[in-house]
Amino acid sequence: MTAEQITFLTFGCLLILALAFDLGLLSKKGTQITIKKAIWQTAFWVKLAMLFFGFLWIENGHEIALSYVSAYLMEWSLSIDNIFVFILIFGFFKVKEQYYGRVLLIGILMAIFFRIIFISIGIGLVKQFHWILYIFGAILVYTGISMFRAKHDEEADLENNRVYRLLKRVLPLTTDDGGGKWTTRINGKKFYTSLFVVVVMLATTDIVFALDSIPAVFAISPEPLVVYTSNIFAVLGLRSLFFLLKGAANKFAHLQQGIAIVLIFIGIKMLVEYFHIEIPVYISLLVIVTCIVASIIYSINVSNRALESKPTDAGIDREIH
Repeated sequence: MTAEQITFLTFGCLLILALAFDLGLLSKKGTQITIKKAIWQTAFWVKLAMLFFGFLWIENGHEIALSYVSAYLMEWSLSIDNIFVFILIFGFFKVKEQYYGRVLLIGILMAIFFRIIFISIGIGLVKQFHWILYIFGAILVYTGISMFRAKHDEEADLENNRVYRLLKRVLPLTTDDGGGKWTTRINGKKFYTSLFVVVVMLATTDIVFALDSIPAVFAISPEPLVVYTSNIFAVLGLRSLFFLLKGAANKFAHLQQGIAIVLIFIGIKMLVEYFHIEIPVYISLLVIVTCIVASIIYSINVSNRALESKPTDAGIDREIH
């Protein structure tokens, strides 16, 4: 067996064991995930991803390993932005907390399935038409600039979401959650519950994010091993991140700018390769880590200052009145 085949086999075994652990111990029906449990779950997935990074370094060399960890960190940061949309979806459909874990798990497994399809198509396209990477680069630069300039106070209009409107048009839907089931019967007629709609919305939302993130991973490394493993590990950690961040979405208001700068950098990295300018992988890793950490720290500082200023503002108002 080649080193790549051994690595894929190891990754597959890790994936099966981790999912069995997740399904068997962490996803029991009706289980509510506390912040403490979410921290442990997040640590579990991050530790697993880093253990795989160590294995890659030993088995495949430092360049592949650094490419993997760069791609993983970028996907992980994009996942945080993805989670804020998940929070809006759960709030819009008034999903009960007892169903969060199962709904997220099914939605994320569907997202992994679709990502594998997209990655396979992308690898095939890049092999046949290398110039498509430059199109990916231009798309990433445009997306990054648009994301940087986007207003943070705009909420997603889920009522007019295309997927939701399509589901309402083609399927009989009910706003009831069916007691945790995907379908229910009302007056003898079969209806699809709100939980079914949420699962579909989670999977399709991730598809939209994947259209940006997968080309970005190709910019870091076109190696199938890096693209597949970094994507899947990042997506598997989405569920625990959701529970960790669902009460603190407002504390990451400026993370979007950090992600936008990363996308612009990755897009430029793709485009300059046309002029035979190659940016080393450790530079990409440094830029990704710096942008994400800086934007998170800045967001938290801004949020804390806003909280500290509220009592003062209230006191001024009382004095005026």
